[in-house]
Amino acid sequence: MNLNNISLRIRIFLSMILLVLLASVLIALVTIYQYDEQTKDYNIQRFGRKESSTRHDIEIELKRKTTYLVNTENLSKIFQDRIYDIATVHNLTISMYDMNGNLLKSSIPFDFEKIDETPLSEEVVNELGNNSNHKIFKSRTEKGITYQSSYTYINDPRFKRIGILELRIAQDNEEQKTELREFMLRLLLVYLLMLLIAIALAYFLSSYITRSIQTISEKIKETRLNKRNEKITLDSASSEINSLVDAYNNMIDQLEDSAVKLAQSEREQAWREMAKQVAHEIKNPLTPMRLSVQSFHRKFDPKDPEVREKMTEYSDTLIQQIDVMSSIASAFSDFAKMPSQRKEELDVVDVVKHALDIFHEDYIHYYPQEKELYANLDKTQLIRVITNLVKNAIQAIKINEKNPKIEVKVASEGNNVVITVSDNGKGISDKNKELIFEPKFTTKSSGMGLGLPMIKNIIEAYNGTISFTSTEGIGTVFTIILPKI
Repeated sequence: MNLNNISLRIRIFLSMILLVLLASVLIALVTIYQYDEQTKDYNIQRFGRKESSTRHDIEIELKRKTTYLVNTENLSKIFQDRIYDIATVHNLTISMYDMNGNLLKSSIPFDFEKIDETPLSEEVVNELGNNSNHKIFKSRTEKGITYQSSYTYINDPRFKRIGILELRIAQDNEEQKTELREFMLRLLLVYLLMLLIAIALAYFLSSYITRSIQTISEKIKETRLNKRNEKITLDSASSEINSLVDAYNNMIDQLEDSAVKLAQSEREQAWREMAKQVAHEIKNPLTPMRLSVQSFHRKFDPKDPEVREKMTEYSDTLIQQIDVMSSIASAFSDFAKMPSQRKEELDVVDVVKHALDIFHEDYIHYYPQEKELYANLDKTQLIRVITNLVKNAIQAIKINEKNPKIEVKVASEGNNVVITVSDNGKGISDKNKELIFEPKFTTKSSGMGLGLPMIKNIIEAYNGTISFTSTEGIGTVFTIILPKI
């Protein structure tokens, strides 16, 4: 069953029932836990009182004048009969061991029970010796009965250790458990009564709360943008529901006025976006063409022996940019789409060099790390990416006329081609870093803010990535990673 499809009424109903059940279970668990803790505390305190009294009687017995010297060998003789009296008075079992854990004397009579003459474990003897209080407690449960034992040293009147004393008591909590079961049974009857009341209350409350909401929901489902919608009228409802109804009715009034304006605004916005993109895309190849013509005009020499090769290079550059404009015009004729992506095997090192030939600034430096690097890309779009990034770098360093520098590098990293364009311009502020690839975002006085977003789309179309690092006043580095063939 999908919980998302459950109605609000059922959710309210189930929530109230679950809340009561959860509260009942928590109260029961806390009750059992509290009872268990109180029982443990009572048994510990009770055993502590018995232990203190027993040790006191044993110390008195050791201080009495006897014909036996008070040492380890005579402990069994000193307490030959007295150990049974002390154990009977305090209702516990007393066992005495030598310092190595061997049994010397026990309050369990030979005639009634077989004495367990197993010596104390080496673990208990060592733990007692290492304990700072020279006192340890052990507990075990057998057949529903809990046995608690304490281990301490037996000292002679001069406080010399002459043995180990074990006091053991059996704690039978069956009576307390019976009382707990009776209490929990009464509590269960109270919980059942509360549950029945909660079910009835939850049913009526959920019906009352959701009745008005159901009416509003049905009206909202019938609301349509292209038709006249009816307003909601409720005879009796809470203030919250009335506020919701008023908001819906106001929305209906505004909806009719907004429908016509929205349709007109969408059409106008679509034409504006198309016009901006067309202008930006056509401006990109025009700028390199203008730079190329200026460079040719300044450097042209009819007597140059390489004039024919330079004319050919100049013509190729213009033809290439004209092809870019042609592809842009063809693509925008189909609802202003980007030029179609083509994949061809090309030498990235050579294409990047060709893209940089149109720039005549002497502070632009090209550092290819390999002689050849091949990838499946669209040549015209790769040229557009490089020229756009270099143009942005040139604009960024206009304020740094003293030592401007732009570096373009092409390198190989594993199965990828890495292209970096770095400058020592003004950098990008922290508040603008998250917006740098957003459409229409620009920090320049002119421009549509579409260049970097379009570059990002081109690179990602070829399963590549573009990123940047920038520090204000130091410069910016754009990094492009494209897969090799």
